[in-house]
Amino acid sequence: MVRLIHTLADHGDDVSCCAFSAALLATCSLDKTIRLYSLSDFAELPYSPLKFHTYAVHCCCFSPSGHVLASCSTDGTTVLWSSHNGHTLTVLEQPGGSPVRVCCFSPDSAYLASGAADGSVALWNAQTYKLYRCGSVKDSSLVACAFSPDGGLFVTGSSGGDLTVWDDRMRCLHSEKAHDLGITCCSFSSQPLSGGEGLQSYQLASCGQDCEIKLWAVTITRVLGFELKYKSTLSGHCAPVLACAFSHDGKMLASGSVDKSVIIHGIGPQSVLHTLTQHTRYVTTCAFAPNTLLLATGSMDKTVNIWQFDLETPSQAGSMNDPLKHFTEEWSEEDVSVWLRAQGLEDLVGIFRANNIDGKELLHLTKESLAGDLKIESLGLRSKVLRSIEELRAKMDSLSSGIPDEFICPITRELMKDPIIASDGYSYEREAMESWIHKKKRTSPMTNLALPSLVLTPNRTLKMAINRWLETHEK
Repeated sequence: MVRLIHTLADHGDDVSCCAFSAALLATCSLDKTIRLYSLSDFAELPYSPLKFHTYAVHCCCFSPSGHVLASCSTDGTTVLWSSHNGHTLTVLEQPGGSPVRVCCFSPDSAYLASGAADGSVALWNAQTYKLYRCGSVKDSSLVACAFSPDGGLFVTGSSGGDLTVWDDRMRCLHSEKAHDLGITCCSFSSQPLSGGEGLQSYQLASCGQDCEIKLWAVTITRVLGFELKYKSTLSGHCAPVLACAFSHDGKMLASGSVDKSVIIHGIGPQSVLHTLTQHTRYVTTCAFAPNTLLLATGSMDKTVNIWQFDLETPSQAGSMNDPLKHFTEEWSEEDVSVWLRAQGLEDLVGIFRANNIDGKELLHLTKESLAGDLKIESLGLRSKVLRSIEELRAKMDSLSSGIPDEFICPITRELMKDPIIASDGYSYEREAMESWIHKKKRTSPMTNLALPSLVLTPNRTLKMAINRWLETHEK
């Protein structure tokens, strides 16, 4: 479970960002200030608020050690502060003087990146405070930035929707349109994806004005070079998603949206663990603490909410054994990797990933393909994989036989709670169909033909039938 344990209401305008160190929480706002709180009791520190910026503060972040806090502003500066006493260490002026929208430290604290409204990205030496290198993207503002866990590269996101990958010498490795209506945030998981020798792979999340959250695999190999590969899309929000952040263990991803909600997603397989609706205006920021299960969410309602998770939440809510949450046929390659680890088959993750085994491929594996195609020599390992696959098939058979097909939403593949009838004549879960339409998909999910109308009519008869079925199948 997750529970609200504290609300901070000290800012006089929209909260734009929040960030944790091991001991402190920093928040910043359009009111031009940065505030610091102790995690022991959430009391504001004596030297808070920090005041220097002459316009709105858009982003704040701690150095990995927690000794330095950075903040950036519309005034064109990025300020470094001592987190011990609030003293100003230096003021970094963005080349060109454009409003600075985002800043972040490298994992080794050697560099600080700052991205601005004119598309410039500056890489600063965080020890000498000197500009190391500078780059830019065309025709867009830079609004998101994140370093990979090893510090070897960093990713920027633009208002034009592009994800751009840079190495530590500010060379552009790759640029790709990720979100049609513009990116708002991106975040790396601290936990690397499994790979073979000479391969580094990390999970990246991005979100945008298109209401979507996308997961990517960022991979560096000595032979192939660099690859950014789309993995999957997380659903749940019905409006632009403004923020996303991984938990410190990589098992959860939080997202905040214009729909005023915060969604906690489980990673592998993807599922919605919690939906938090306490904010009364747009949720602009979310951040997990580095060592504990604390989450901070900030909003245009001028407040910051602090949430605490029970220790069992990620493993229980994101269990691979809940087929209603995520059908095996729909598993991505990463979901299969998570499943292998859960079965104690970590040594096979690299082989399965190299052969692009997703959920559908997994269910079609045989003893011949395991030995011949995947070249798994150990008879014991092959037998264990086949036994685990048979268990998955049995669970799927039980699920499909247990719940009538007409009770399952064609979009979510889950039991419907609020069924509606669309103009194509099919029934769907209301939230899923509203999200489908909101994403400018004016076609039928079932036939792919244009919908004659966007009117959604409650299917009360089906809802009554589902409720009766649930009553008779309660344990």
